[in-house]
Amino acid sequence: MRPENWQLTHDLDEFLSRAGDFLRSRPALHTVPLTVTDALARRGLDFYGGEAPLFGVLDDGTVRAALLHTPPFPPHVTALTPREADALATRLADLGRPVSGVSGPRESAEAFAAAWQRHTGTAATLRQRQRLYRLTELTVPQPAPAGRARIAGTGDRELLIRWKDAFDTDTGHGVGTDPAAWADARIADGGITLWETPDGAPVSLAGVTPETAGQVRVAPVYTPAGLRGRGYAGAATAEVSRAARAAGVQEILLFTDLANPTSNGLYQRIGYRPVADFAVWGFSGRATGA
Repeated sequence: MRPENWQLTHDLDEFLSRAGDFLRSRPALHTVPLTVTDALARRGLDFYGGEAPLFGVLDDGTVRAALLHTPPFPPHVTALTPREADALATRLADLGRPVSGVSGPRESAEAFAAAWQRHTGTAATLRQRQRLYRLTELTVPQPAPAGRARIAGTGDRELLIRWKDAFDTDTGHGVGTDPAAWADARIADGGITLWETPDGAPVSLAGVTPETAGQVRVAPVYTPAGLRGRGYAGAATAEVSRAARAAGVQEILLFTDLANPTSNGLYQRIGYRPVADFAVWGFSGRATGA
């Protein structure tokens, strides 16, 4: 496996022409590149940040893996062998590509982090362990909290901006899509459901990505701190899951932080079952002795 087998481009159409069939062949495991490239195609290449995204395809006659890097987010990789991860790390290091971390299937992200540390001397830290879930049989939580679900509209824009900013802070993401641009895109797509109390006060939200390759991903799910523990998040998540299933979506997915047993337990009670484990690594400074 040679570093040159990784074909890199800033051209989204070129990337999708090469990797599209590969990504659609496993829509659940490839939910991140599928949904992110769909957002780039819909909203423009600067949707996630001002720096041009970088796309990569590992092709030795057959497409074997893909890379997606939308700064300031860390690169996301599909499943890689240790040799494939090392070839990618070599390729990016030789190009002098700034890399703040990596996300992807657990073993693949770990292999890339180790390779990046070897090639650059950069310290690697595991920042988050994630689990990808798939909806099987939907079970609406009972008893449901008082209130109802509704799709967020333009009148909710300022609320969505505040809650997206709070969500990014609470989850420790640090960087994220501009909350205003995110709110505008989700409102336009009808992609945010609010749970509101009987008097009409919004108390929780659940988002869902637009369908692509027969899959959607539930994200984010957020309830302000003072309103948690009352069943609002479960009700909102169950409603967006129900709506996606009613619309005929084949794969309804979501990620959880494995450090949060509350959310993992909630989603399993609703009917989500594990698919695979993912990880997010961060790179900073110089490794000791490097």
